[in-house]
Amino acid sequence: MRIEENFNLRAYNTFALDCRCRYFIESDSEEELLELASSYDLEPDKILLLGGGSNFLFTEDFDGTVIYPTIGGIAVVREDEESVWVKAGAGVVWDDFVAWSVEHGFFGVENLSLIPGHVGAAPVQNLGAYGMEAADAVYEVEAVDIQGACRVTLSAADCCFGYRDSIFKHQWKNKYIITSVVFRLKKRGEFRLDYGSIRAELEKAGGDVSLQSVRKAVIRIRRSKLPDVEEMPNAGSFFKNPVVPLRVAEEMKREAPDMPVYPLDGESAKLAAGWLIEQAGWKGKTLGQAGVHDRQALVLVNRGNATGLEITRLANEIKKSVFMRYNVWLEPEVNIL
Repeated sequence: MRIEENFNLRAYNTFALDCRCRYFIESDSEEELLELASSYDLEPDKILLLGGGSNFLFTEDFDGTVIYPTIGGIAVVREDEESVWVKAGAGVVWDDFVAWSVEHGFFGVENLSLIPGHVGAAPVQNLGAYGMEAADAVYEVEAVDIQGACRVTLSAADCCFGYRDSIFKHQWKNKYIITSVVFRLKKRGEFRLDYGSIRAELEKAGGDVSLQSVRKAVIRIRRSKLPDVEEMPNAGSFFKNPVVPLRVAEEMKREAPDMPVYPLDGESAKLAAGWLIEQAGWKGKTLGQAGVHDRQALVLVNRGNATGLEITRLANEIKKSVFMRYNVWLEPEVNIL
C-alpha cells in the first residue's frame, strides 16, 4: 500500500488540474483495503474514491483522503451455453476490458469502446454510449464496506442504476470501495448500430458487421470528435443528455426538424446535449483558459492552465444559455468538487 501526504493530483485527473489532497492511498490488494477500513476511522465526507480521474472536476484542493484502487485482472468465473460471467478488477482500464471482451468474442460492451476511466467507476457512473450502458452488462459488484470493514457482494438490482446514475452516487456514496465487477456477457448477441453514426461508419469501411468492426467503428467515431486527453485535457462528455417529456421533444422537433431526439419509453425522450450547446453558439468558444471543443460541443477542455473554477464558470454560462434558448436545464455528468 502506498500512502502519500499533501499529494498532487494533476496526473490523476484528466482535466490535468493542479490540485492536492491531504492523503493519497493507492492499493492493488483487497486485503490491504480491508485492513485500511478496519484500522482507520474514515469519515465519509473526507473520502474520495478515485479511478481513472475522467469524471471529476476539482475546483479546490481536497482536504481529505483519496483512495485509489488499482486491483487488476480479467477472468471468466462462470459460463453456460448463452452467457459468460467475467470478473474484472477495479483498476483495469475500461477500454482494456472492452478490448478483451471483443477479442474473446463476447457481446455486451463493444459500443462502449474508448470511454476513459477504470472498471471500478463503471457501475458508479453507469457509463454509456451509442445505445449501451454498463448496467446492461453488470451482474454484481464486489466491494469493501468501509464502516463495516468487511467484503460485500452487491447485485445489479442493488445498484439502482439510472441514466448515468447509481446508488453509489447517493445513499452509498463513499460507503463502499469497489474492488471488482462481474459482468454477464453474451456468447451471441444483437448489434446495436442505429445510435449515432455507427451504421454509416461500418458502411464506409465496407459493410462488415462483427464485434471487431463495431469496436473499430466506435473508436474511429470517438477519435474524430473527441480530443486526446494527453494533448488537450478534458473529461469526455461534460453534460448528461437531458430527458424531457415526449410531447416537449416533439414540439421542439417541429421547431427544429434536424434536432436529434431519442424516444425512451413512450412518455419521455432524450435530447442531444451537444446539439443544444452547439445551437446556442458555444462550439469552439473559450472563456479564459477553459473552452468548448471545436469538434464536439459536449466536451469542455483545458486549453492550457485553466483552473477548475474557470471550467465551472464556463459550464454555468453554457447551462444558462441553453436554458434561455430551449427551456432545458443541462446537468453535469462530471462530478464537481
